[in-house]
Amino acid sequence: MNLEDHPGDVICKARTAANVSAEDAAAAAGLTPDEFSALEETGSFTKRPDFQALAAKVGLHGGKLEGIADGWLPQKRDLGLWRELRQITTAGTGFKVNCYLLWDEVTREAALFDTGFDAQPIFDLIDRNKLQLKHLFITHTHADHIAVLEPIRNRFPKVKLHSGARNAPVDQRNRANDFIHLGSLRITNRDTPGHAEDGVTYVIGNWPEDAPSVAVVGDAIFAGSMGGARQLADLAKQKIRDQIFSLPAGTLICPGHGPVTTVGEEKANNPFFL
Repeated sequence: MNLEDHPGDVICKARTAANVSAEDAAAAAGLTPDEFSALEETGSFTKRPDFQALAAKVGLHGGKLEGIADGWLPQKRDLGLWRELRQITTAGTGFKVNCYLLWDEVTREAALFDTGFDAQPIFDLIDRNKLQLKHLFITHTHADHIAVLEPIRNRFPKVKLHSGARNAPVDQRNRANDFIHLGSLRITNRDTPGHAEDGVTYVIGNWPEDAPSVAVVGDAIFAGSMGGARQLADLAKQKIRDQIFSLPAGTLICPGHGPVTTVGEEKANNPFFL
């Protein structure tokens, strides 16, 4: 799976958040305006930019930005280590989104994190593995993450919803220090607003055979990038540092788009963090 954001996307997000004009960024990169526009649009370049100067201009880490430009990818992970965890990727118009299904292998109780664009792969997994869907956790209420919420609730009317949305019914809102047991698994929540006002990261621990914890982060952070936050970029980065990077390095990060990664890999390679 490719990264969600190519180098141009990363640069554009950082430049916009830093309120730097394309002309000033192009000058720092040693590119013409047309060359810089092509870089942001496609992520590719014929003349290598001065990544160090460009990164300093827009608030990125120069070495990490060069790593993204040179093709860095997170290590491929065998999700079989986490029994049982599945990434489900579905396509909308022009882009893909991830949701995640996990379950306790003894009780067969399952939890879904976001919905993606298509409920059928979720239903197929549940039916094939003879699961009971007990919980539906929403990382944030942007349309691509809740697109098939109603079909899922229609099929499983007793499923318990969990959300950070202020307008959600009281019995569906996450509370600080809540923890939920799914068989032997333990699920907690951490507020990670910035990309979305109601952004939440869910941390799942107590896996069989001491597998590392899993953090389902929505669009707070991606492998090598982060969700667009515009005026709230500083808040978004601070929440990532406080609520996600404070987890152990081996924690598996399950983002809403792109490949899975780990806390350690993002600390070492994500250019948004200096």
